[in-house]
Amino acid sequence: MDGRSLRAVGWARSLPLDSQIKTARDWARAHLDEVGWTSHHPDTADDVLLVVSELVTNAHVHGHSSAQLVMSWDSQCLHIAVHDASPVLPTPREPEELRPGGRGILLMEALADRWEARRCPHGKTVIACFQPPADPER
Repeated sequence: MDGRSLRAVGWARSLPLDSQIKTARDWARAHLDEVGWTSHHPDTADDVLLVVSELVTNAHVHGHSSAQLVMSWDSQCLHIAVHDASPVLPTPREPEELRPGGRGILLMEALADRWEARRCPHGKTVIACFQPPADPER
């Protein structure tokens, strides 16, 4: 051990198919407020909320299931994980001008520092990691 201890906080929320995406965003925003992201890193907090919206929407639309949303902050990375009942991993597709959808992976790649998708025993989990911007005073 290097003498440092890991301190982390986390929250979890189940969002049934009939829940509104705004519910997920409002819940996530409250926890971002709790750890100071909305006041200290507002642009990154907006990116997080956009990805939360996208992942929960995808769980409902493509996974045809409720979404299990988990947020955790370990002082290095804010992890956003969404689990749904479909084992089908997200794949990039070309967005079409006249057809909605097809932009989720592009969005995550543009906004998150890292993201991954994993199959699990009862579906899949998509995880996005956000790091706070560097402190200009350091």
